[in-house]
Amino acid sequence: MSLTLRTISREQHLAYIQSLPSASHMQVPAWADVKAEWRSENLGWFDDRTGELVGVGLVLYRQLPKIKRYLAYLPEGPVINWFAPNLQEWIEPMLAHLKQQGAFSVKMGPPVIIRRWEANTIKKGIQDPDVKRLRDLEADFIEPRAFEVADKLRRMGWQQGEDGGAGFGDVQPRYVYQVPLANRSLEEVHKNFNQLWRRNIKKAEKAGVEVVQGGYQDLAEWQRLYEITAVRDKFRPRPLSYFQRMWTALNSEDPNRMRLYFARHNGVNLSAATMLIVGGHVWYSYGASDNIGREVRPSNAMQWRMLRDAYALGATVYDLRGISDSLDETDHLFGLIQFKVGTGGQAAEYLGEWDFPLNKLLHKALDIYMSRR
Repeated sequence: MSLTLRTISREQHLAYIQSLPSASHMQVPAWADVKAEWRSENLGWFDDRTGELVGVGLVLYRQLPKIKRYLAYLPEGPVINWFAPNLQEWIEPMLAHLKQQGAFSVKMGPPVIIRRWEANTIKKGIQDPDVKRLRDLEADFIEPRAFEVADKLRRMGWQQGEDGGAGFGDVQPRYVYQVPLANRSLEEVHKNFNQLWRRNIKKAEKAGVEVVQGGYQDLAEWQRLYEITAVRDKFRPRPLSYFQRMWTALNSEDPNRMRLYFARHNGVNLSAATMLIVGGHVWYSYGASDNIGREVRPSNAMQWRMLRDAYALGATVYDLRGISDSLDETDHLFGLIQFKVGTGGQAAEYLGEWDFPLNKLLHKALDIYMSRR
């Protein structure tokens, strides 16, 4: 198959994404509007024989301070056939095009999963003092073709960032936690929750916790809970305007792209979450909770409602997004994996993010600049 790459319209890009079972929410055209501080471009790969569009990519361009050169970034993309035997014929025209556009470096995140670990395997790993990381555990599923992709990328000159193995060195998480929904009943999904989760869901029900969907007008209330969470968990919160822009951009592309949920008790909102939907893939995207009312388990009630809604939408996977790969109980990120393992799903490891320095000097300068930030 010989391919031609060119800039396409947002409409073409969206139509292609809609023809797929799913794709990353960071590869839909509207994601460019969410990331308003970046310049963007929609790329399309065409099959020369048929003229048919066979792959797309959303590129975000970030200008280097003081010079007209850019970092080109394809978050969780491009959306191409990663297992094609002629991967080079997909990637090389992209590099040539991005170089023409003034890019000095390219970063991409192939949406390819290498390994999966079932909840029970992870639980055993947590109990084993010799196991410190997910990678120390034998995976329940390995995708051999993913190693071939990594091998091809290295041979083409792509480099993988060193992240100390924690999976947070990449801009997007390398390790995520997912609950598979395809070919399973809701009863099976619920049965797979651990005892604590099932007990907490029941507790919330008994206490009268109700989970409701919110709209654009409720984003200020979301922000209140999110900022409480930021103080408690010591991270820098995004501003309200970011979530307002996200809501407007994503839902004008597809009225069901982004949802907002609140868990409330006696009329008081105790926790909140945003949910993103692209085809059969549903993500729990951002979460927030108050410091009060934790004893009525609002977060468990909210996740169970979101999972049921994802199931009703016909989703094949409910994605709880990033985890660290640390199974060490003293690690500050351990609570995250512990909470998510309770859903009985699977941890998945992606191929991670890859860099191609088109200009080695500027790429090095960017590395230095980023490490000082």
